[in-house]
Amino acid sequence: MTIAFVDLRRQHDALRVELDAALTQVLDGDRFIGGPRVEEFERSFASFCGAREAVGVASGTDAIELALRALGVGADDEVITAANTCIPTVAGIEATGATAVLVDVDEERFTLDPGELAEATTERTKAIVPVHLYGQCADTDAISAHAREHGLFVLEDAAQAHGAALGGRRTGTLGVAAAFSFYPTKNLGALGDGGAIVTDDPELAGAARELRSFGERAGGEAVRRGSNSRLDPLQAALLSVKLPHLERWNERRRVLAERYREALTPLVVLEHEQCLTHPTEAAGAEHVYHLYVVRSPDREALGQELARRGIGTLVHYPRAVHQHPAYAHLARPGRLERSERLAREVLSLPLYPELTDDEAARVVDAVRGACGA
Repeated sequence: MTIAFVDLRRQHDALRVELDAALTQVLDGDRFIGGPRVEEFERSFASFCGAREAVGVASGTDAIELALRALGVGADDEVITAANTCIPTVAGIEATGATAVLVDVDEERFTLDPGELAEATTERTKAIVPVHLYGQCADTDAISAHAREHGLFVLEDAAQAHGAALGGRRTGTLGVAAAFSFYPTKNLGALGDGGAIVTDDPELAGAARELRSFGERAGGEAVRRGSNSRLDPLQAALLSVKLPHLERWNERRRVLAERYREALTPLVVLEHEQCLTHPTEAAGAEHVYHLYVVRSPDREALGQELARRGIGTLVHYPRAVHQHPAYAHLARPGRLERSERLAREVLSLPLYPELTDDEAARVVDAVRGACGA
């Protein structure tokens, strides 16, 4: 029997009655854009994050773009972000007209290295977008200290970090705002695309609400050059069903991650080269393990052997941003080597709340067997 990398049907089967009821309520209503279901979810998600405001938008990419635009970022500005992120981070930055500037990452946590910020900051720099990769918060304390010194905004890319925390504060409250994605595979996933901007700044939230709907205020007066990027009531209703379960799901992810860590940490190969390493969980951080990612100097062989043993894996991500042809112009030779090395070595193992203990044990046995343990 093959263990899939992720199986969304299990979650949806468990919530089928509630999801069907939410769908029926939307179909029986007469609001299919905006309205009380979107507003209810926005309030609930803001409360979950410990923030004052949440603004539902069409995707996580749009959340980055619209949050930056609400902060006044645009053409001729530069925005610093990590080189080992998913393309949507940079796509959201570039959609504002700004230029993305890539910096390298901390090889222990795989997140943006604050020590790289000074060299990358110029008079054109307007904002920093740290990525809370795989469910772990970037070092936003150090990043924010640099931002304050240089008068920059910090926008969290929290697409993989619903409920993650640092120093007791959740994502959504670690910068001036945060961009979330509700892509179906996220810790809190819709049944399609969706996203949100979370912030404590009511003026920023107000600007984002205008930008998501053609720049219009109530009454239809366009006061900004906006776009069409709205979280629809159907997705909001389905997300409202899932949100009360998110704490439990995240805790299950942490339990599974701890089992993996305990079982896989000692692995070595015969020549005393490490077969696997893991990102370090930072002190004072609450990791939500959107992904459980290991590193191997022979990632391709490890992935193939796990597939032979019936274990599904994926790579997040096989290329750093500047290694994609469309973004080769963002390369900074000699400055992004850790990100490039991670792209060669990372491998994601199955980890989702509905994975059973027996399946997790099979994953462990397969990895240990593949590494010759």
